[in-house]
Amino acid sequence: MPAITYNFAYLDEQTKRMIRRAILKAIAIPGYQVPFASREMPMPYGWGTGGVQVTAAILGANDVLKVIDQGSDDTTNAVAIRSFFETTAGVATTTRTRDATIIQTRHRIPEAPLRAGQVIVYQVPIPEPLRFLEPRETETRRLHALSDYGLMQVKLYEDIARHGHIATTYAYPVKVAGRYVMDPSPIPKFDNPKMDDSPALQLFGAGREKRIYAIPPYTRVVSLDFEDHPFAVQAFAEPCALCGAKGVYLDEVILDDKGGRMFVCSDTDHCATRQAEGHTGSMSAPYGEGQP
Repeated sequence: MPAITYNFAYLDEQTKRMIRRAILKAIAIPGYQVPFASREMPMPYGWGTGGVQVTAAILGANDVLKVIDQGSDDTTNAVAIRSFFETTAGVATTTRTRDATIIQTRHRIPEAPLRAGQVIVYQVPIPEPLRFLEPRETETRRLHALSDYGLMQVKLYEDIARHGHIATTYAYPVKVAGRYVMDPSPIPKFDNPKMDDSPALQLFGAGREKRIYAIPPYTRVVSLDFEDHPFAVQAFAEPCALCGAKGVYLDEVILDDKGGRMFVCSDTDHCATRQAEGHTGSMSAPYGEGQP
């Protein structure tokens, strides 16, 4: 059989130009949801088709690509998308945040600070922050046009009335450049402060919903809150059990059926880098032990 050949990064050049035009408009109007003609991809909706299309449109032959899924480089979604671009584009890939020029992510922002020149592409399932408060698309567009976000403030106030604090822990709404309220994708609210004044370009792609939006570098991003209930990120009572990191987002790992558990860095690259530097945690083995 003849070898299967693909256009660079799978998408045809006309589609890439269409997506790049949408990206340029999104950068010009931070936080605004730009419609685009989302294409069928060789993966089901909900598995990152929007992010993949954005990445395919901006990827160049000299780029270095990193793909993460909830902070991990080795979960199914991350491995599949990384393999997809290795096959269709032949670009270099990495698991090191600092070495990547493009980072495609699902539900996390890396712990290592992003730098100027990097692009982070978010996979977004539902781009409309008002969707569960007002299901009519025509109405949510009107609310955005009028900058009328009272519904969102009421939702946050209801959290306080019921729980004594704002209970939203992920997809926490933000206001971009003092204008549009935006869904930052289902990242934990722990990551929201990393979006503010970031030197990296942040792009958001929703394939099923056919929307692209963006946060240009060094843009003000503010999480919604109240004066008497200011925004605050989650706090963890103990450090990472493998590298001893504090002030990072941790995942809970169940060890047995007797209640044994540990907390480890969600960002696998950050954790591995710290271990390589000699940092240890309460349940860590010497770095490299057991490796050939």
